[in-house]
Amino acid sequence: MKNRQKKLWIAFTIVMLFSFGVLGYYGIEIYQEAPPIPREVRTISGVVVLTNKDIKDGQNIWQSIGGQEVGSVWGHGAYVAPDWTADYLHREAIYLLDYYANEKYGKRFENITIEEQAYLKAHLQSNIRPNTYDKVSGVLTITEERNKARLYLQEYYSKLFTDDPEFTQLRKDYAIPDNALTDPVRLKQMNAFFFWATWATVTNRPNSDVSYTHNWPAEDLVGNVATTPLLAWSGVSIILLIFAVGVLVYYHVASKKDEEEMIPVSDPVSNGIVTKSMTILKKYFWVVCLLMLLQVVLGIITAHYGVEGQGLYGIPLDQILPYSVSRTWHTQLAIFWIATAWLGTGLYISPAVGGKDPKYQVFGVNFLFIALIIIVLGSMIGQWFGIMQKLDLVQNFWFGHQGYEYVDLGRFWQIFLFVGLFVWLALMIRPLMPVLKGKGSHRNLIILFLISCGAIALFYGAGLMWGRQTNLAIAEYWRWWVVHLWVEGFFEVFATVVLAFLFVRMGLIKTKTATNGALFSTIVFMSGGIIGTFHHLYFSGTPTAVMALGATFSALEVVPLTLIGYEAYENYNISKHKGWLQDYKWPIYFMIAVAFWNFLGAGVFGFIINPPIALYYVQGLNTTPLHGHTALFGVYGMLGIGLMLFVLRSIYRDIKWNDKLLRIGFWGLNLGLLLMALLSLLPIGIWQAIESIQHGMWYARSSELMQLPAMNTLKWLRTIGDVVFTVGIVTIVLFVFKLTLKRSNHEK
Repeated sequence: MKNRQKKLWIAFTIVMLFSFGVLGYYGIEIYQEAPPIPREVRTISGVVVLTNKDIKDGQNIWQSIGGQEVGSVWGHGAYVAPDWTADYLHREAIYLLDYYANEKYGKRFENITIEEQAYLKAHLQSNIRPNTYDKVSGVLTITEERNKARLYLQEYYSKLFTDDPEFTQLRKDYAIPDNALTDPVRLKQMNAFFFWATWATVTNRPNSDVSYTHNWPAEDLVGNVATTPLLAWSGVSIILLIFAVGVLVYYHVASKKDEEEMIPVSDPVSNGIVTKSMTILKKYFWVVCLLMLLQVVLGIITAHYGVEGQGLYGIPLDQILPYSVSRTWHTQLAIFWIATAWLGTGLYISPAVGGKDPKYQVFGVNFLFIALIIIVLGSMIGQWFGIMQKLDLVQNFWFGHQGYEYVDLGRFWQIFLFVGLFVWLALMIRPLMPVLKGKGSHRNLIILFLISCGAIALFYGAGLMWGRQTNLAIAEYWRWWVVHLWVEGFFEVFATVVLAFLFVRMGLIKTKTATNGALFSTIVFMSGGIIGTFHHLYFSGTPTAVMALGATFSALEVVPLTLIGYEAYENYNISKHKGWLQDYKWPIYFMIAVAFWNFLGAGVFGFIINPPIALYYVQGLNTTPLHGHTALFGVYGMLGIGLMLFVLRSIYRDIKWNDKLLRIGFWGLNLGLLLMALLSLLPIGIWQAIESIQHGMWYARSSELMQLPAMNTLKWLRTIGDVVFTVGIVTIVLFVFKLTLKRSNHEK
C-alpha cells in the first residue's frame, strides 16, 4: 500500500509540473502573438482615424457598462444582446458589399446576380483579410471604404446605446436600458474597441491564411469558415476520449476489490469533539442561504429580461437594476455562496481532525466572516455604481465593474478576497499542525487537503495578473485560470479530499484507501483539467497550438465522469444502511445528485461544446448556460449544500431533522434544474446551433431569431423549472434556519 501511495505522489507531482509547464509556455506564446493594438489606425491617404488610447479606453468603457454581461465579445459573455464582434463583422461586410455593388453596378448587393455577388465577395475578402498592420511603426492602415463602414457603425452603435427612438425596440430586445452611455466621446471610443476586436476576427495572422481568432465567428461573406485544424483536432479529441475511457474502465475493473469495508456499529462522529469555532460556523451557513435566495431572485429577473428586455411585468426595472447588473450579481453570488459553503466546511474539518481550537481560532473565524460580508456587499455596490456610469474609468477598474464574466468585481475587492483566502488558509493550517508533526495514517491525506486549500488561496491570484488596459487576449488567458483552474480545478480537488475526510471520519473507508482514492482522482482529473483550460481559448486571439492542446486535453476531463455511476451507486448503498447512517441520508443523497450532474451537466453537456468544431458554431449560444447551470449548480452547488448538511449533522447531533423539508428541497432542486435545462436551455441552444451553422453566429444571436414567438415560448417554458427550483431553494433555506436557530447540546 505504501509503495502504491508513493507512486501516486510521484505521478501527481509529474502531472502538476508538466501541465503547468505547458500552460506557462503557451501563456508566453499568447503574450507574444496576441492581436496587436495599433499605435494608430490610418486610412490609405494617411489620415489618423483612431489611436491606441481610443481603443484601450474603449475597452474600459465597454467594461464599465457591464462588458461581458452585455452581450459578448469573441463569444464570451451574456446571451441576450448579440456578440458584438459577430454583429459588427456582419454589418461591416454588408455595408462594404453594398458599397462595392453600388460603385460597380449601381445596385444594392442583394439585387445583383449570383455571379456578380461571388465576384464582390472575393473582392471584399481580398481587401479585408490581408494583415495591413506594420509591426515596426505600430500603424494599421485601412481603406477609405472600410473607414466609411467604421463611421457608419459608430453612428449605428451610438444610436443603440443612447435613446434614439429608431432603436427603442432593439434596445428592449437586447435588454439594454435607454442612455446606457450618453457621452459622445465614450461612444466613439467604445466603437473603436469594437472595431479592433472585430478586426482581429477577420484579419489573417502574419504568414497565415487564418484570422487571429481562428476564423471565428463563422461568416461566409468574409471567408470566415471552419479550418482543417478545427476538424482534425476535433476528431483527435473524440478518438482520445474513447481510448482513455477504455483504459480507465480496464483500470477500474482490474483494481476493484471484492471485500467490503465494515460499517461501524455506532456513529464515530457523535463521539468527536465539537469546538467553539465549529459551533459558530452556523452564521457562515446563514450567509450561504441568504445568498442562495438572492441569487435565485436575481436569476428570475435576469431570465425575464430575455422576454421583456427593459422591465419586469411592466415595471421599468432597468432604470435601477439593468440586466447587466442583475446578471453580474446572479453569476457572482453563485461563486460567493458556493465558496462560502466550502470554506465553512474546511473551517469545520481542521479543528475536527486536530481535536481542538488553536489560540485565536474563534477570533479568526469571526474576522473572516466579517471580511466576507464586506467583500460581498462592497463589490455589489461598486458594480452598480460602475454600470450606472457614476465612476470614472480608473475608479471603475478599482471599485466598480471589470467587465469580465465571473471576475467582475473591482480590483480592490479582488485583492481583499485574495487576502481573505490566505487568512482562511492560515485557519486551516493551524489546527492541523500537531497532526502533521506526527506520523499517523492521516498525515498524507492532510497534506493533500492542505495542498488543495493552498491552491484555492493561491490560484485566485491569477485574477490579479491583468491590468486596466491589458490586451483582451491576455486578460482572457488569466481570467480562465480563475474560472477554470480555480473554480473547476482546485475546488474539485478540495471537494474530493473533503469527501474522503468525511467518509474516513464516519468510519466508512480506511484512511489509506481514502488517500489513494483521492490522489488517483486528482491525478486523473488534473491530467486533462489543467491543460484543458485551453478549450476556453480556441477563439480568443491565441495561437493554433492552443486549440490543439485544448481539444486533446479537454477530452480527458470527461473521462473520469464516465465512471461516475459507480460513485453514485456506492453512495446510494451507504444511504440504504439502517441505523445511524440514516441520519446522513440527505447529505449522502446530495452526493448522489453531485454524481448525476457531474455526468450530465459537466460530462454530456460539457463535451457537446468542447470539440473545436462544435464550439466554433455554438460558442456564446444557450448551450453554454445549459452547461453552466447544470455543472455549476448541479455539481458545485449541490456539493456545497451536501457539505453544509454534513457539517450541520455533526454540530446538531441531538436535534431531530425535518425530513419533509429536506425531501421537498432535494427533489425541488434536482427536478427544477432538470426541467430548466430540458424545457428551455437545451431546445433554444439546439435551435441556435442549427441557425449558426446555416447562417452564421450573427443570426443565431440576432433579435430576428431570438424574438420569434416560438423562441419566446421556449423562454417562458423555463418558468416551470424555475418555480420548482425556487421551491427547493426556499425549503432548504427554511430547514437550515429552523435547525440552526435551535440550541444543540454542544452550545448549551
